[in-house]
Amino acid sequence: INAFIVSVLCIGLLKKKSFNSNEKILLFLGCARFGYFCIVWVGSFLLIIFPWLSYVQPIPQVLSAIHSFLNFSNVWVSSGLSVFYCIKIANFRHSCFTFLKAKIDRIVSWLLLGSVLLSLSISILVYKISDDVHINNPNATALQSFWKLSVKLDAHFFPLFFINGFVFATGFLGVIFSAIPLLFSLWTHKHRMQANSVKSVSVEAHIKAMKSILSFFFLYSINFTASVLSLVYVSKEENPVLLLIIAFQYNFPAVHSLVLIFSNPKLETTLLRTLICVKCKVC
Repeated sequence: INAFIVSVLCIGLLKKKSFNSNEKILLFLGCARFGYFCIVWVGSFLLIIFPWLSYVQPIPQVLSAIHSFLNFSNVWVSSGLSVFYCIKIANFRHSCFTFLKAKIDRIVSWLLLGSVLLSLSISILVYKISDDVHINNPNATALQSFWKLSVKLDAHFFPLFFINGFVFATGFLGVIFSAIPLLFSLWTHKHRMQANSVKSVSVEAHIKAMKSILSFFFLYSINFTASVLSLVYVSKEENPVLLLIIAFQYNFPAVHSLVLIFSNPKLETTLLRTLICVKCKVC
């Protein structure tokens, strides 16, 4: 799904030699999520095939840092996409909002750069915390159950839990503060246009953006709840609820990317055309 988003946007870049702000965010998000899934799959397979690698420094620390960087970038940039929709589509006459709307392209560039730098800084902190845990716990190199090890060390990993909670909380707040002004803008605009029998293009844009942000809000709500529950169940050995929570957290970026495809006319049209071609060749 994310490779499809990146491929379509890169082909579009080769054709028109430029990107708009929305495409910049989608491209960055697609790359971050593609890398996130790659590191999850590669790391999982390596630890299954060569379990002793989880006790060889600094492999666990590096995998944790890369995973954190891609995951945090994904959370903040997807939240920034909601903010972008709000600024781009909502209609408010306040001077501050007008200024933001006029400078939206520059804001998007700084938003992406800020997300990368902040995620990089926190991933370095994650590496440092993981490294300290391995240094301060000599048993971390023993050939024992990794699950039992993580249960014993959950107190040492509390800063990591706090960091994850902070990242998801800020992303969740970004979606909330984007949805509320856009919903208010839609309501006032429809109230203004209700006497007009002609269908307003602006209202359609509001509704489409609102559907996207509400879907983001719904997914973020479940994901944030799952993140909080994971802190509750992490110390309970082999708990099936924790397995379901982790499964959802790993599937969240894919589901969210699928929503982005169907909320973008260019990506949706390309996907449907691709599926028709594949169906014709199979038949």
